[in-house]
Amino acid sequence: MRSIWKGAITFGLVNVPVKVYSATEDHDISLHQVHDKDGGRIKYQRRCEVCGQIVAYEHIDKAYDDGEKTVVLTDEDLKALPEERSREIDVVEFVPSEQLDPIMFDRSYFLEPDGKSSKAYVLLRKTLEATDRTAIVHFALRQKTRLGALRVHGDVLMLQSLLWSDEVREAKFPSLEEKVNVSPKELDMSSTLVDSFASDFTPENFHDEYQEQLRELIDAKLKKGDTLDTEETFGEPAEAEEGGGEVLDLMEALRRSVERSRDARKDTAKSEPAEKTTRKAKSSA
Repeated sequence: MRSIWKGAITFGLVNVPVKVYSATEDHDISLHQVHDKDGGRIKYQRRCEVCGQIVAYEHIDKAYDDGEKTVVLTDEDLKALPEERSREIDVVEFVPSEQLDPIMFDRSYFLEPDGKSSKAYVLLRKTLEATDRTAIVHFALRQKTRLGALRVHGDVLMLQSLLWSDEVREAKFPSLEEKVNVSPKELDMSSTLVDSFASDFTPENFHDEYQEQLRELIDAKLKKGDTLDTEETFGEPAEAEEGGGEVLDLMEALRRSVERSRDARKDTAKSEPAEKTTRKAKSSA
């Protein structure tokens, strides 16, 4: 693994130098779009909806739309905002670990001690373990101040970025406001059913079957020779219109690919219960 940045955990006069690593990675197979007729790659253009021209990056600003009016924010406007470039992971408070709702967790990062001695690092880790506390911290990432939770994961300290409180929606459903009577017998039967499925969670026992089957499908097509020459999927570069600019908007393509991947995972998660029910029905038949 390669560290993404170096910094230090600070609380009071204590300073713990650390290296920060991304703790997770995406194992999805990378796919791109092609034309079903000839296999040619689909490219995305930064085209202005007003004049129809393809726009170069240096002529692109950001904007906010409130539904009726649009506020354009230039690079100069954004540069006027205070950027957070601190390399400190500043401890704000230590809270009982049980008080953190998992819904607030966002991205996870491993922290490695950085320096000649790891004593301060180990001392902090053991203290958090002994007190069953989690450190709430402020830290900067990509020029933005973020809220985080510093806690123990095995033998290492782990930093998890947290969502701000106003980013977590409140769940209120009219259907749950109705009074429902649950009898003791129904509760006992439900508890018995839960006990029949009771187990210790072992993440290694679960696999992404969709990605495994997708890899098998790709390998089968490669073995069969059902392929195209990759170079032939790239056409001649299209000429830019007045003002020029690259035809392929790489960031837009990546963004859409990520969104499509997320949607696919959501659809897979939704379909799994139904598939399991179907398999059980077939096996019982």
